[in-house]
Amino acid sequence: QVQLVESGGGLVQPGGSLGLSCGASGSIRSIGIMGWYRQAPGKQRELVATITGGGSTVIADSVKGRFTISRDNAKNTVYLQMNSLNPEDAAVYYCNADVRRWYDSTWYPYWGQGTQVTVSS
Repeated sequence: QVQLVESGGGLVQPGGSLGLSCGASGSIRSIGIMGWYRQAPGKQRELVATITGGGSTVIADSVKGRFTISRDNAKNTVYLQMNSLNPEDAAVYYCNADVRRWYDSTWYPYWGQGTQVTVSS
């Protein structure tokens, strides 16, 4: 099996910064695109940012210029640095990764358990 474990969420004041990380472990042959999504109460889950193994990124317009996604392929870990946070950024943030397991040639999407980000004074 494959597990994605997130860390780094919490409470931050408006204008503040927070960093998230997500490590993948288990029966991993290779990891494709990794990314972050978020879901606020009463809203659909939305894409925040994705990154390929080669470092190409896609950033949502709502966070462009404030959030940065990066990854460490050797550690199977993806990061999200969030700056200039505002209350609209408050949500549960989920890590996602496309994984090919060592015993299987098929790619599967895996999700982390989610980490809460609260932006409030």
